[in-house]
Amino acid sequence: MQQHNDALGTEKISKLVVRLAVPSVVAQLINLVYNMVDRIYIGHIPEVGSLALTGIGVCMPLMMILTAFSQLIGAGGAPLASISLGKQDAPTAERILGSCTVALILMSIALTVLVRSISEPLLVLFGASSDTLPYALEYMNLYVWGTLFSTCSIALNCFITAQGFTKISMITVLTGAICNIILDPIFIFALQMGVRGAALATILSQALSASLVLVFLSGKRTNLRLQKSGLHIDFRLLGKCLALGLSPFVMQFTECILFVCFNRSLLKYGGDVAVGAMTIFATVMQLSTLPLVGMAQGVQPITGYNYGAGNKTRVAEAFKLLLKISLGYSALMWLLILLFPHVFILPFTNDAALIAYSSKMIRIYFAMLLVMGAQLACQNTFVALGNAKTSLFLALLRKVFLLIPLIYILPCFLSDQAMAVFLAEPISDTIAATTTLTLFLKQYRDELFVRGKHLSVSADQER
Repeated sequence: MQQHNDALGTEKISKLVVRLAVPSVVAQLINLVYNMVDRIYIGHIPEVGSLALTGIGVCMPLMMILTAFSQLIGAGGAPLASISLGKQDAPTAERILGSCTVALILMSIALTVLVRSISEPLLVLFGASSDTLPYALEYMNLYVWGTLFSTCSIALNCFITAQGFTKISMITVLTGAICNIILDPIFIFALQMGVRGAALATILSQALSASLVLVFLSGKRTNLRLQKSGLHIDFRLLGKCLALGLSPFVMQFTECILFVCFNRSLLKYGGDVAVGAMTIFATVMQLSTLPLVGMAQGVQPITGYNYGAGNKTRVAEAFKLLLKISLGYSALMWLLILLFPHVFILPFTNDAALIAYSSKMIRIYFAMLLVMGAQLACQNTFVALGNAKTSLFLALLRKVFLLIPLIYILPCFLSDQAMAVFLAEPISDTIAATTTLTLFLKQYRDELFVRGKHLSVSADQER
């Protein structure tokens, strides 16, 4: 296992990125399948597909909340564990894992009870109409019972990725996704369970993924072993994990608030068809950004390990490569969406009105997707370097300080008020990406670069 860690500090960066980041990207895309497959099947339920799809869209903020708490623990603890491994301090890394696991279990139980008890008023608050509320309740009231499986599969998988075992993390997600793809049509159509069938398929699939994660972390191959004796909370370490995880948590939690703001404003100005379009756009946005997040997660073990080891040269090289790849992918998705919008809409619905409306608004909503690559590369690198304060500010900037206010301000000045709501996205993307890149260069240019060039790397280090 020590040899595996040494590779993070010695193997050529480009080879490491291919070996670690590609499986992580695939894992993120597979993870998207959980929600995407549900929406595709639900959107094609005879007669009620468009309303059912909109109902599932109203559930998305609640699902985002559950993911946010997973990120609070997993995305906060995993980078610190990676840095500890870089310092050759495995006992501290294992205490971090044990503390996070116990906190995750307790948190999941509390969330299950809370969400199940107040799901109806929450869904109404999140934009459910009288027509879509029944479908939203059917889905969410069953889905929430799988909270423990969902949070474990997401949060603890971060500790597998942080060690550089990205293929393992990909396999755990892939197995669950295949299970979901198989079970969805059986439960939704063959057993005629409708949206409840989609929720049940997701729960069982997440349970399978979580089981595989726990088996690996309890086995002999892992550098961070989850043992019964280590299942207790070290509050000092947990506090540090939560402080660092606060940025990803806020990013995801504000995504929930943002989606609520979008849903309520669009329901007011454009009705259920506008909310349905937003459900489709949210899925396409995940398709556009999750691979970038996966790339950043794959590079994170390289960044965290070498930063902990004091090798700033390799940190700089890893970041530049991450930035180039992220910008290239966001540019590609931007072009495809603008040129071929129907390709991203037709899989989710056969409703003519929803297709026409979505085709018009998708180009507005994704107009500045091009710059998202730079923003996410810098923002995730702040997390990998343990910079909690700046990453938290950037998490708040785009959504809380920019996007949410613009959702309510722009309709006051444009005659097409629903279009004004969608226009808030590209405006905030541009400002946030510019600010993020500027802050990153200001804080790390002198530390990681010399006169615009990388610090020299010895031939022995690159081999």
